[in-house]
Amino acid sequence: MNTITIYHGSPSIVTPVFGEGKTYNDYGRGFYCTENLELAKEWACSQDSDGYANQYVLNLEGLNILYLNEPRYNILNWLAILLENRRFSVAEGLPQEARKYILETFLPEYKSCDIIKGYRADDSYFSYARDFISNTLSLQDLKQAMMLGKLGEQVVLKSERAFAALTKGEIIPADRSEYYARYCERDRMARENYRKISSHAFSQGEIYVIDLIRGGIKDGDPRL
Repeated sequence: MNTITIYHGSPSIVTPVFGEGKTYNDYGRGFYCTENLELAKEWACSQDSDGYANQYVLNLEGLNILYLNEPRYNILNWLAILLENRRFSVAEGLPQEARKYILETFLPEYKSCDIIKGYRADDSYFSYARDFISNTLSLQDLKQAMMLGKLGEQVVLKSERAFAALTKGEIIPADRSEYYARYCERDRMARENYRKISSHAFSQGEIYVIDLIRGGIKDGDPRL
């Protein structure tokens, strides 16, 4: 059987229900998990409280899975989904034009998928996306920045079929005295490293969002 074990970090014990959850998460409404138990424990304690890594076994047989870190996809495909779902203000001018271009050019078909696997972007990481569409961060630096906190991949259940393929497992406690400190340190290091990246001088050899628009760069372009 083609199965994976996944974990949902939360301050409480969770029984997932299809159709619930926030609309404005990275990939829209869904049930957000990870295959990394230690990361789930950190997410469970992110509000400085004890929590739980809720364990589940997911049967992938027959499910339509969009894996955004496959070679055929690039970080702009991930960014397009993020821009469509996350709520944020966009300044007039180039940032608005950039958002429109990325959505029209790089948004993959994802709404019919049962499962999405891809980067996780918490609020601090979403600032990297804002900097990119504001033309202050290059595409190369955006790729590097997304790996800084080692937040790993999310496994997001999107459809009723996916929820039906889920079997509940153990409830694993997460102690805030250990995992909240880990969560904070991971975030601190990511922010510190990002400050170093974002302070790079403008490089003529790197691609910025204005270059995407002016060059008509699309999926499959070797410059990506």
